Parts: sequence; C-alpha cells; structure tokens
Amino acid sequence: MSNSRPTHSSSSRDCPVVDGVRQIQRIAVRNAEVGGIGINRALPTRERRTVGAWCFLDHAGPSVFSGSAQGMDVGPHPHIGLQTFTWMIEGEVLHRDSLGSEQIIRPGQVNLMTAGRGITHTEQSTGEQRRLHAAQLWIALPAEHADMAPRFDHYPDLPCWVSDGVKQTLLVGEFEQYRSPVFTLSPLIAIDLEWQADGYLQLPLREDFEIGFLPLIGAFELNDENFSPNEFAYLGKNLNRIGLHAKKGSRGLLIGGVPLSEEILIWWNFVGHNKQEIARAQHDWEQGNRRFHDVVGYSGPRMTAPRLPWSDV
Repeated sequence: MSNSRPTHSSSSRDCPVVDGVRQIQRIAVRNAEVGGIGINRALPTRERRTVGAWCFLDHAGPSVFSGSAQGMDVGPHPHIGLQTFTWMIEGEVLHRDSLGSEQIIRPGQVNLMTAGRGITHTEQSTGEQRRLHAAQLWIALPAEHADMAPRFDHYPDLPCWVSDGVKQTLLVGEFEQYRSPVFTLSPLIAIDLEWQADGYLQLPLREDFEIGFLPLIGAFELNDENFSPNEFAYLGKNLNRIGLHAKKGSRGLLIGGVPLSEEILIWWNFVGHNKQEIARAQHDWEQGNRRFHDVVGYSGPRMTAPRLPWSDV
C-alpha cells in the first residue's frame, strides 16, 4: 500500500488537560482505494503524522468481493527506510518480494517486510474466501538502520489471551507478562482488542509511549468520549492507563511507541531523512536500478511513481 503526499512527522506530543480531564485529539480518517479495495487511512494526516515510529496506518475492509471481482491486487512497487507490517483479520493475501519471498498471510498472522536500503513487493488476494479485512502499518526505521539489508519475516503465532471479556493479541512489543516475537528496531507496542462480550477494559500503559487508538468494528467509549471506525484517537504520552467501553463484536487497534527523536520525510512508498534520499530512491526505481529487483511470479506491470513535488534536489 502506498502514500502519495509528502509528509513530515509531527512535533506536538501533548494533549491538553481541561478542567482536570485529559483531552483526546480526534482525527477523521481519509477514504481511499488501494489495489482495487477501499481503505480508511488514519496515518499520516495533516493533524498527526506519526505515533512513535508508526508512520502509516491503513484499515482495509471489511470488504466482500462479489461477481468477477478478484479482490486486492497491488502491483510491484518499491520501499526504502521502513518496515511494512500487515495484520490479517479476514481473508488471505499473497506477499511476494524481490528477495524471492512468497508467503500467504492468513487471519491471526503478521507479515513484516523490512525495506532497508531497498526492496520491491506485490500483494494479491488469494484463496477461496471472498472477504478481506486487514490493517497495514509502516514503521519508520531509525537513521542508523535506514540503509540496512532488506529482509522478510512471517509470524504465524502471536501472544493471545482473554481478559475482562476481551480477546487481546499482542502484535508488537511487550505487555505485562507477554512478549511479541515480531522484529523491530524501535520501542513500540500494538495490540488487537476484540470484545467477546459487552464490557469495560482498562489497559496499563508506558508513560514514555505516545498512544493512538483506531476502532476497526463497532463504537467505543474511550476515556468517556465516543469514537467510531471513521475516527482515529490520539492520546499523546504521559498516560499510565486508558479505559475502553464497547459492545460484543467490537474490535480496535491500539498502537504506541517512544516519540521519534529525528525528523522523517514520507513520499509515495519511501521513508527517508532528507529529500536527497527520497529523490535518489525514486530515480533508481525509474531507471530500473538493481537496488529494486523484479518480483518473480507476478505478471503485471510495475507501478509508476508520481512526479516528485520538489524542484530543489
């Protein structure tokens, strides 16, 4: 999945306190289409560019493919300076990349692709199931790791437990006695929360993490404010817990991490630390440089990059 607007990370990490109540930044998600399916984009937006090192969040579906529709089909496209993180809720997607990786991701699993200095990949719906529901996020690599060798990892088993009637899956990081096996290079957390019954859940948090929450299905009462799936809630940092009310069947995604200490720049499918890195990556993609090898097994055309918005590089 991709982003086509140049964006910089946000610097404001604090939400104001009014009459003793911590305010929540309410951000409307943007509707878009990627690979033939509708998505809701929560990050980046004008109001909020990053949450920790999380710099991109697309909520895909729930979608049902009818008739001759083939589902999602995202052709060969490049990445640098980031990790793509795919959490599958329903359906199946086939990942291929220029390292030779070929992996179907199924519900309850995570695909993690570390782009490093450069990689090319494709994503296609597969299998007989005619539904797709997933979240895809990007993690900005710290500057010292931005030029690392690319790699791909698949995680079929993640820590999962039920507490207070809520099924909780730890996607990234550490939470209480649980630890996710997912490889990261920044202090992060991500938890999928699925209500098995109507109820209230209180979650302890690290105060040095900034926190965001995206409803995926159903409505939520978050610290006494109501949120729906077309809104992203940014809670800032210096919180030691949050409370969530929801009805049975509701589902949400909590993400967080230590705020970035360095500025990042996002353009199209690239994450860099200056315009020169982005321009060089785009030139290499357009010229067919070996930095971005072909994806074996995919028969469609490569994506065409939009024109760079800068004239000073």
